[in-house]
Amino acid sequence: MQTVEVIASVTRTGGNQALGPLYSCCTTSLLIRTHGSPWSRYSIFTWPGCEVKNENAMYSILFSSLCLHPKQYLPKHLHLLCVDMPGHEGTTRTSTDDYSVQGQVKRIRQFVEAIRLNRKPFHLVGTSMGGTVAGVYAACHPSDLYSLTLICPVGLKIQSESKFDSRMHDVEHSQYTLNIPLIPSTPEEMEEMLKLCSHVRFRVPQQILQGLVDVRIPHNDFYHEVFMEIMSENSKYALHEHMQQITTPLQVIWGKQDQVVDVSGAAVLAEALPHCRVDLLENCGHSVVMERPRQTAKLILDFIISQQSTESASTKKKS
Repeated sequence: MQTVEVIASVTRTGGNQALGPLYSCCTTSLLIRTHGSPWSRYSIFTWPGCEVKNENAMYSILFSSLCLHPKQYLPKHLHLLCVDMPGHEGTTRTSTDDYSVQGQVKRIRQFVEAIRLNRKPFHLVGTSMGGTVAGVYAACHPSDLYSLTLICPVGLKIQSESKFDSRMHDVEHSQYTLNIPLIPSTPEEMEEMLKLCSHVRFRVPQQILQGLVDVRIPHNDFYHEVFMEIMSENSKYALHEHMQQITTPLQVIWGKQDQVVDVSGAAVLAEALPHCRVDLLENCGHSVVMERPRQTAKLILDFIISQQSTESASTKKKS
């Protein structure tokens, strides 16, 4: 039996009130390791009344990847946790970690077990790369989950090519002398990335674009390493290879104008798992949780409520 050590420390509280309730949260650094392994640092966003160990929570939702925007539209009685994926905030960035999809699934499970989140089934949400990790997690650890939401996940074999796919062909043909569109190194490339990821056009001042680039550049080698691992043979189609094993009630949310991962991926999942719920959003791109935060929160909550109603009806019928 493995021994798990956990150290939690609050690194920021309160947030920036000028930015609204979305940022009124607490960021906790959680150090976790199993016996004989190095420490892994997780950056976790929680909210007042939603401690990392919340024994009294009526229902827990774990966001696998940084998707804070729907939070302000979800009821306060829910226990919400947003765990940063590699490269975000204070989460560990080391060349020794396994950044394959299976490696990330393993670390999320380590986190879940360390804080005993799976003492009762919880709802798991994953976006983009986090969607792949969430889907494979559901396939590998079904007893942990009550239900699952995948938002425009990567990792599927899709016939229709997206704008990002076309650009990646050029990058691959150049033997990666061209920059990867999702790893900008100039303000102009940052602006192009934002246009690629979002159908809604956000006006971002030049100085903000420069600031975003300045923050990212020191870590671009790391982002490149993670990207190449996700695109490797072992990870590229991980969700597709595991989707038949998903038995957890599933919801799929996708922006119809997604230029990063083509929306036809929703049909691939629906064909493989005919009982899943599919919600397609009009005038929405890949950044679903930024472009449609209110609608995303409502869809997730509606899905959870529908699963509870189905379960109650099934229990009554049996009795």
